[in-house]
Amino acid sequence: MTEPRVDPDGGSSGDAEVTSAEVLGYPAVRRYLASTALAAIGQNVLVTVLFKQVFDITGDELDIGFIGLAQFVPALLLVLVSGWIADRFDRRRVTGLFLAGRGACAIALVVYSVNGSGPVWQLFAIAFVLGTADAMIAPSRRSIAPLLVAPEVFPRTVALWTATFTGASIVGPVVGGFLYSLGPSWAYLVAAALQFGAILPVLAIAYHHDPGRMTQRPTWSSAVGGLRFVRRTPVVLAVISLDLFAVLFGGAVALIPAVASERLGVGDIAYGWLRAAPGIGAASMAVWLALRPVRRRVGPTLLVVVAVFGAGTVVFGLTRSYALAFVALVVVSAADMISMYIRGSIVPLVTPDDQLGRVNAVEGVFIGASNELGAFESGVAARALGLPWAIAGGGLVTVAIAAGFALVFPSLRRIDTFEELRPPVDPVPPTAP
Repeated sequence: MTEPRVDPDGGSSGDAEVTSAEVLGYPAVRRYLASTALAAIGQNVLVTVLFKQVFDITGDELDIGFIGLAQFVPALLLVLVSGWIADRFDRRRVTGLFLAGRGACAIALVVYSVNGSGPVWQLFAIAFVLGTADAMIAPSRRSIAPLLVAPEVFPRTVALWTATFTGASIVGPVVGGFLYSLGPSWAYLVAAALQFGAILPVLAIAYHHDPGRMTQRPTWSSAVGGLRFVRRTPVVLAVISLDLFAVLFGGAVALIPAVASERLGVGDIAYGWLRAAPGIGAASMAVWLALRPVRRRVGPTLLVVVAVFGAGTVVFGLTRSYALAFVALVVVSAADMISMYIRGSIVPLVTPDDQLGRVNAVEGVFIGASNELGAFESGVAARALGLPWAIAGGGLVTVAIAAGFALVFPSLRRIDTFEELRPPVDPVPPTAP
């Protein structure tokens, strides 16, 4: 099935396939991508430097894990609040407000660094506040994207967003590694400026169609609507659970500072490039997906790329070659990008607009568990098993998880095209008991 050609004003111009260049004709899409680029570069600079600074101060992989845990806990605690706010209030303003919160955290890190290395618990406290801002931003910002274009054009928009986001994951770590060699305060100052700069574009976005915002008073039933929808929709549960378990065990990015120092013996700038390797792989794949998006065998493709993700992680964990470690991270992140693209298309396509914020909040906890909680798991495993097998063992578990999900969730492996995905005919209402 070909997608109808859609112009920026929402009209159709025949049965020709819509290109990525035509999707960029939407002013709202351009503004959304501009805000994403600025915020993501700033966040990558900040996180790259924060993990490295903590490890340089303490020399303990477990402290890297504690930073990840401090960023994850707020997402878990706020899952019901953040999703309800995204569905109740203007998502653009909520995003802008907490981008300012991120900028304030970066300023606090500037103060910490300028004053010299104070108690490390202060970095954990700032990471917790940063995680709180992230928890509030994620469901609101992710719920804006489906409102920018018609549904038939949305997978193209996801491809452009992932290309932008992962391009930022190249630029951010490289810039962060370079600025860290000059001094962490410079890196945090740049990160703060980028976060504040991302606010104006997102506030200027005009929606393509109405988001169907909630108007009722907050209740427990409305707050847990996202959890209920995920539990009762097998495809959504399968997609976000697969990402959770795969990256929770197979994620190795948090341990890159330790790998660069202890196994590869490289300095700050080489560390920055190694930290950028995932972005290079992901951005390259995102560009490919923008030009040639996945159209058929969507479910089986997702399962295969998760297995590739795990296999690449095994290689990264065991090698002592900088070049091979770099290539392994590129492969791992390219596979993860395909997974992100498929998941980022499936979830909004099967979720009603008025529940999207709450569902994205639940997904955000799953993603946070896989990333930030995964960083904590990696730190604990490195302490217990040693650095190589903490990473390689997680990769082997990820391969097994992909095989297990193929058996447990037949509805996932049967997905052929995105066009067959629609919200349930009788979706779970927000106020259902």
